[in-house]
Amino acid sequence: MTIATAPTTDPQPLLLDVSDTTLTVTPEQFDVLCINNPDLRLELTPNRELIVMAPAGGESSERNADLVIDVGIWNRQTNLGRVFDSSGGYDFTAFGGGKPSPDVSWIEKSRLEGVNIVRFIPVVPDFVIELRSASDNLKPLQEKMLEFQRVGVRLGLLIDPKNQQVEIYRPGREPEILESPTEIDCGEVMPGFVLSTSRIW
Repeated sequence: MTIATAPTTDPQPLLLDVSDTTLTVTPEQFDVLCINNPDLRLELTPNRELIVMAPAGGESSERNADLVIDVGIWNRQTNLGRVFDSSGGYDFTAFGGGKPSPDVSWIEKSRLEGVNIVRFIPVVPDFVIELRSASDNLKPLQEKMLEFQRVGVRLGLLIDPKNQQVEIYRPGREPEILESPTEIDCGEVMPGFVLSTSRIW
């Protein structure tokens, strides 16, 4: 048996190209992958497709931190719920969903009473934000937002800095698109919370 080896003088890195491959796993296999690869950012779609996300660039990371801070400050002042960042995963498999991780999410505190959140959160959040990074295709994010809408998220914001747009998702309604808004009133779900977009654009 002959084993082929790459020339040691080749300056090109050896890469595994899975761009045209759809990787599917069961929810149980996904859990094992997450345990065995804690440094990877993984999501599972409702169709059991595995999504592996690269770390965000500095610009997107800063914007996302600002969004988490804004929601977190409002929540500390009102003490109405609990806030989670992009490392927090949800488990929607009990009602035909996947295991997504929104960039920012918030849950009204009474809905988490007695709920174990050591691992994936089995409760649909009341509010989510997805922030489009420079490398993100818009369509997969829109599909993700529609899935949040389907499972019962009361208010979802898809923020697109590239086009300076915000898509607003509410149950049973078509998405609303705002062009270059300076602020977004989220009071219908989070009393008194107005999200400023001044640091996004």
